[in-house]
Amino acid sequence: MFDMNMIDTTYFERCISTLDKAYGLLLKADPAEIDYDMYRSACVKEYEIILEQCGKLLRKILKPYYHSSKAVDQLYFKDVFKQCVLRSIITPELCERFLEYRDNRNNTAHDYGVNFAEETLILLPNFIVDATLIAAAIKQHNNDIES
Repeated sequence: MFDMNMIDTTYFERCISTLDKAYGLLLKADPAEIDYDMYRSACVKEYEIILEQCGKLLRKILKPYYHSSKAVDQLYFKDVFKQCVLRSIITPELCERFLEYRDNRNNTAHDYGVNFAEETLILLPNFIVDATLIAAAIKQHNNDIES
């Protein structure tokens, strides 16, 4: 039987895999060719999607800790991560890195040019690892519910 508190990570994990593959292809592409631009765009878009998904999925984990779903829904992105640290869902170090990823996104939100993309690309190797850690934390949450 499926518990309502279980969180499906299928889409999230597929996004991480997509980003990983797009980044691998980007590294092999010639920056002078259109393929490079396509892979860079795919990487940036997946980065944004994964970042938002992290916040949404972690909110779902936090809901049982609050008196109402609305209270969790009103948390700012960064507060979601801080609350997850307080409940030992993620480490303080992982939280700090996600706050930096969010700052990168916020600082460059209106700059969709090469600068934003290049700044984001620098973060991707660690971001992919960290997003995978978030997926693992969610799976641990699911395992805790089952046992």
